[in-house]
Amino acid sequence: MTVIIPTFQLSATAHIGRVALKVANLEKMTRFYQEIIGLQVLEQNATQSTLGVDNAVLLELQKVQNPVPVTPKTGLYHVAFLLPTRKDLGNALRHYLTVKAPVIGASDHGYSEALYLNDPEGNGIEVYRDKPQSEWDIRADGEIVGVTLEMDAEGVLAASDGTWDGFPKETIVGHVHLKVADLMQTENYFTEVLGLSLKNNFGNQAKFFATGDYHHHIGSNIWLGKNIPAMTENDLGLDYFSFLVPDQAELDRLEKHWKNRIDYTKDESGSLTVVDPNGITIKFEK
Repeated sequence: MTVIIPTFQLSATAHIGRVALKVANLEKMTRFYQEIIGLQVLEQNATQSTLGVDNAVLLELQKVQNPVPVTPKTGLYHVAFLLPTRKDLGNALRHYLTVKAPVIGASDHGYSEALYLNDPEGNGIEVYRDKPQSEWDIRADGEIVGVTLEMDAEGVLAASDGTWDGFPKETIVGHVHLKVADLMQTENYFTEVLGLSLKNNFGNQAKFFATGDYHHHIGSNIWLGKNIPAMTENDLGLDYFSFLVPDQAELDRLEKHWKNRIDYTKDESGSLTVVDPNGITIKFEK
């Protein structure tokens, strides 16, 4: 694969901020992400919960009235919480085994070790740690190649120190993986419009994008099929996700790139919002 660097590049320090989900049972979902997954409840009312670590919001849960049954549509494949160390991943795995969390897989991706779960409403979750960059398979042209092997669960558990008080404060949303309608449209939009680089093609079934030299901030796949419809207002699942950029100057630079090219909205704080070709809402904020 030849990595093509877009003419406009988003700041190398930009990364995923938060993910917002539309849910049917707010109380149950809030309890799950707090007691099972490891987030802290930061604010909660009758219609919304915000969760995160150390006062940083990583997840919003928004109650949907009259939700429609789940059908194959674009949206969230999984939200991936990045832990600082292998010890932290070991502590999470030990906790998940203790509380019989719905772990559905555990993989070694070459650049990371990852646990996979589903929440009570079917949203995918990844909890992972990155290996040192020196261990990543980075090709001469900048492509970062991942693999899917069985994770060394015994080694991860051995790295645990047996403590669990939820996710450590350095935890962030490392990436989001999306269900999309068309891979080439998605590639063109994320590279030419948003300024990310294509980091890896996976068998013409998935594409991975990032800023800077990260393996991926965005995954995208067509595993549900091509040209699946976009979500509607009352669909459960992804409402939006956000990118955090370093400062207002980067938001201004992004807006200048978009001017007279795409539709977007801007709020009073200067944050920018777009809807991608898959009907997925993305916010850029500082």
